[in-house]
Amino acid sequence: MALSHNHTGALFMMVSMVGFTINDTLVKLASTEMNIGQVMLVRGFFASILIAALAWRQGALRSPRRLLHPLVILRSACELGATVFFLIALAHLPLGNISAILQALPLVVTMGAALFLAEPVGWRRWLSIGAGFVGVLIIIRPGFEGFSIYSVAALGSVLCGTVRDFATRAVPPEIPTPLVSVMTAVMVTIAGAALTQPLGGWTPMNGWELGAMIAAAGLLIVGYQFIILSMRTGDISFIAPFRYTALLWALLLGYLVFGDVPDAAMIVGSAIIVASGVYMLYREQVVGKRLPVARSTSPGMTPEGL
Repeated sequence: MALSHNHTGALFMMVSMVGFTINDTLVKLASTEMNIGQVMLVRGFFASILIAALAWRQGALRSPRRLLHPLVILRSACELGATVFFLIALAHLPLGNISAILQALPLVVTMGAALFLAEPVGWRRWLSIGAGFVGVLIIIRPGFEGFSIYSVAALGSVLCGTVRDFATRAVPPEIPTPLVSVMTAVMVTIAGAALTQPLGGWTPMNGWELGAMIAAAGLLIVGYQFIILSMRTGDISFIAPFRYTALLWALLLGYLVFGDVPDAAMIVGSAIIVASGVYMLYREQVVGKRLPVARSTSPGMTPEGL
């Protein structure tokens, strides 16, 4: 029996999440041998080549002056901040914990839209946002023995990602998305080159580590392309919740590769965050507005943690 457009779109979204999560796994493995600056440099170099090739094929490189648009620069700078914070957290926290905290991004985007853009958000969605933040606090456990300063880095990635989302939405439509992606990839690569020496210098890589970085760059592109396919295939309201499958993959790979076993606080907090996000999606359907979760995974976004 043939799949419907919605089911095909959901499948594409799940493939995208698999790509991003395996990328995270490879980077976490590599970060045990090299500093995050070198990771950003090597992975960013290969990602830049792949993204530039896609942009050239789509004819998006014909107006390079558009890269100097202030909103493009702001968006790229925020992506850079999100990447640095994310990689710091990724090197020290279980994969599942980071994934769960990042699932709060749509909630923060919705709150920011209400507070700073005057977008209407009803009391039910405010309760959903509040519940999601409670879930985050349960995971990071501030003031308790299980608290880690690296959880704050993960929150820093969420905050930078929120500003990135707002900047992305404000970028003029005549600026091609692939061109913005090229700017982001190049900026991350240059920042990686600048950070490598201060963070401990260059570490010689063996064939496995180089291959892992090339594969990670390729998986970012796979994830990005399948997000675009998913959003163009089915209804956003049906597809968007499937981004939460990233958490399932993160928990599975965290256990299989790193031996991470989630504790009760992690499970409870993650369940609250996911439930809050899904309920907010439901409320958005009821009021008939564009979905905040969909905005954070729209075709206008480059891969998270580039």
